[in-house]
Amino acid sequence: MPQITVDYSASLEEDFDRRGFALALHPLVVETAGARLAACKTRTRRAEDTVIGDGTADDALVHVGIGLLAGRTDEVKARLTEAVLALVPEYVKPVEGRVLHISAEVEDLDSSYVSS
Repeated sequence: MPQITVDYSASLEEDFDRRGFALALHPLVVETAGARLAACKTRTRRAEDTVIGDGTADDALVHVGIGLLAGRTDEVKARLTEAVLALVPEYVKPVEGRVLHISAEVEDLDSSYVSS
């Protein structure tokens, strides 16, 4: 715990510093949600096909999902979500004409979650 998944548009392959983002995100999760740094696990997944709106623009997306053990308040989860939204653009190179859509979600892990 925390289990972090980052989905990103294939068009960001060369423009998204995924490792740098994860290394910046982990201390943020520790500070905001009281997790242990060594427990933070991030995986990134390139989404080959993304369509935004009517599909005519060359927009891109990054979605960050964070699963935490139950017990954090809604306020803590909201604070973490907002911090993630602010962090993502620091690790994506801006490209003229491309709109970057960023979303984040913090959820409680199921009670069956186990890690070793």
